[in-house]
Amino acid sequence: MASKVISSTIRRTLSKPHGVVFRRHHLSTAAAAATDYEDESIMMKGVRISGRPLYLDMQATTPIDPRVFDAMNDSGINEYGNPHSRTHLYGWEAENAVEVARIQVAKLIGASPKEIIFMSGATEANNTAVKGVMHFYKDTKKHVITTQTEHKCVLDSCRHLQQEGFEVTYLPVKTDGLVDLEMLREAIRPDTGLVSIMAVNNEIGVVQPMEEIGQICKEHNVPFHTDAAQAIGKIPVDVKKWNIGLMSMSAHKIYGPKGVGALFVRRRPRIRLEPLMNGGGQERGLRSGTAATQQILGFGAACDLAMKEMEYDEKWIKGLQERLLNGIREKLDGVVVNGSMESRYSGNLNLSFAYVEGESLLMGLKEVAVSSGSACTSASLEPSYVLRALGVDEDMAHTSIRFGIGRFTTKEEIDKAVELTVKQVVKLREMSPLYEMVKEGIDIKNIQWSQH
Repeated sequence: MASKVISSTIRRTLSKPHGVVFRRHHLSTAAAAATDYEDESIMMKGVRISGRPLYLDMQATTPIDPRVFDAMNDSGINEYGNPHSRTHLYGWEAENAVEVARIQVAKLIGASPKEIIFMSGATEANNTAVKGVMHFYKDTKKHVITTQTEHKCVLDSCRHLQQEGFEVTYLPVKTDGLVDLEMLREAIRPDTGLVSIMAVNNEIGVVQPMEEIGQICKEHNVPFHTDAAQAIGKIPVDVKKWNIGLMSMSAHKIYGPKGVGALFVRRRPRIRLEPLMNGGGQERGLRSGTAATQQILGFGAACDLAMKEMEYDEKWIKGLQERLLNGIREKLDGVVVNGSMESRYSGNLNLSFAYVEGESLLMGLKEVAVSSGSACTSASLEPSYVLRALGVDEDMAHTSIRFGIGRFTTKEEIDKAVELTVKQVVKLREMSPLYEMVKEGIDIKNIQWSQH
């Protein structure tokens, strides 16, 4: 019930002390979009909308949980010392706050606090894991295995290693987005130094068979790294059960602050890696620099909440996902779910709408904050490389929309999203000659188009 109370609280009118009054704004938007938009309009980036849109882009980032914010606020006022100052109370207080957070993060994934290395986020953690391991073992290990559907920072790290002379195998995935385990097994070589496979895909939400992958890596004595930014706090994670050697994490994907994450580095058997940054030797020499006490404390608080509320969140989000998918499919044909429905995180629903131009659909959904894929590649007009790796036709890949559902999403928001999405797809299809031909029973795939 705590999540429902917070869900209601987060949308209340903000007020400022000392008699200063804010204009009313909704942080997420259910009240604005699902009831009335009041008389305010917003103009930004050349686009005018009638109010703050519904937020359904939870894979890009999540709103900070007010309870996390409160914990950070208290720490910022009272624990402002440098956590590496060992000669006075202020440093001791800050160090204690960091270590409490380290314990909270470790408990969420079944690790030892000594195995948690705080960093600026999952991108830094991925870079450190992929490059750091291979650089340390460069004399004997020259080969990395990853998949074609990894996050861009993992793929770019692998390309960087290729420029240094390392070899990389980019495994294809099946049409449901899952790794072929036999193909993985066959790809491992005596000089393979690392296998890096994402736990939950950020674009399509599929959950890889982590235990099976971990077992294959264990059999071949190859370290297993996973980008778990979209997994921790959302699905049960156990680094021992999965046989994880290194795991990348991020706070802002689980209702924590931006700018902080962590890398799990297994101690027994020990995983060795070279640091990307040199300096004061903080974080066991793997990440120099003054620890960001308040952000780290917020990360720990977010992990603590996730442990307590994961089961409730999953039930709530699963119900909303079904409500969204069923609501759209009841009113529209030609709707395809990208990725496995059986092995999937419920909060990520990636849909393609046939006979609709994707950019027009996104622009038409001004009142719903959604995306067509990763926030890190959203500036590209190219179809998603993840969907293309699944074998999705280019036309359908261009029409994909990723709906991200989270802890604070409401039924009213889902219903409004269904209404707005259906309305826009119908509008665009009415302007599509291809859709008219399909309705008349013409098989457009067999048409031979002539050029003029």
